[in-house]
Amino acid sequence: MLVEICANSLQSALNAEKGGADRIELCSELAIGGITPSYGLLKSIRERISIPVHVLIRPRSGDFTYSDLEFEIIKKDIALCRDLGFEGIVTGVLHEDFTLDEKRTQSLVKASEGLHFTFHRAFDWVVDPLNTLEKLENMGVHILLSSGQQKSALEGIDLLTELNEQASTCTIQPGGGIGIENLREFKNRNFKAIHLSASSSIKKLKDPPNIPMHSGPKLKDDEITVTDLNIVRHIVEEAK
Repeated sequence: MLVEICANSLQSALNAEKGGADRIELCSELAIGGITPSYGLLKSIRERISIPVHVLIRPRSGDFTYSDLEFEIIKKDIALCRDLGFEGIVTGVLHEDFTLDEKRTQSLVKASEGLHFTFHRAFDWVVDPLNTLEKLENMGVHILLSSGQQKSALEGIDLLTELNEQASTCTIQPGGGIGIENLREFKNRNFKAIHLSASSSIKKLKDPPNIPMHSGPKLKDDEITVTDLNIVRHIVEEAK
């Protein structure tokens, strides 16, 4: 079973590689579902990480229906990842009615030719998952990242299993709430890959600052989230 670690920083990526992960999905800001990492982080990852890295291409948090200007940003970020030599990209585009934006998704698959293309958890919003999987396979999507349209992959494991049985060319990669305590459930269902952050919070400041720099209820100014080396090691050992 391939272990993909969702890394939100250079340190997280270094811990993932040292812990034995097979692949990294690189992003920033896990607490908002992840957005495209900065150029500086991308360059640092290329200089220091040797295992395959797939880069999340998401210009902002929120929904997955993008303006023309936002869509141009997505295409430029894909071109940058190609130029920097990354192995794959991770993205997804929907219509406002939660159906797959086939035209735009196909254009992104074409723009990513030669790279692995993962359609991310925007899939968990689509109204017809089995039909959407068929469309994604016909477009040439390599990997589908999903929680089975539930809050966690464990809750959505039955749909994930159905998708896994239907898929012919696309790897179904469960993600969302996977940890050492439930990994065997996915291994027993014969999934070829899993996705998790394997992270823990590190308190950086003795006391929280008086003025918060965030507006999210789950965000904390005195803590950072980092992929935990020991968790990765345990996950890899269990997966293999």
